[in-house]
Amino acid sequence: MAHNKQGKDAGKEKSLQFAFQKENYKYMFIGLVLLALGFLIMVGGGSDTADKFSPAIFDFRRITLAPILILAGYGVEIYAIMKRPKV
Repeated sequence: MAHNKQGKDAGKEKSLQFAFQKENYKYMFIGLVLLALGFLIMVGGGSDTADKFSPAIFDFRRITLAPILILAGYGVEIYAIMKRPKV
């Protein structure tokens, strides 16, 4: 004997919702751009030969700006993940 599902859920429709909305993905993309930019700024600056020291590795961009961009990128990523969609 087959049972018909007309109990409690008969009047409710189930809607498929994604975990993130469009705004969350926008913030995630912004965070990824900040992370990539921070890592790209941090890369490089070595000398041409191994015998020669280059003080460019202690530049403001690599020591201060790049880590700030990376931390900001991670902060934006955490915000994008934790942000609740508007109902």
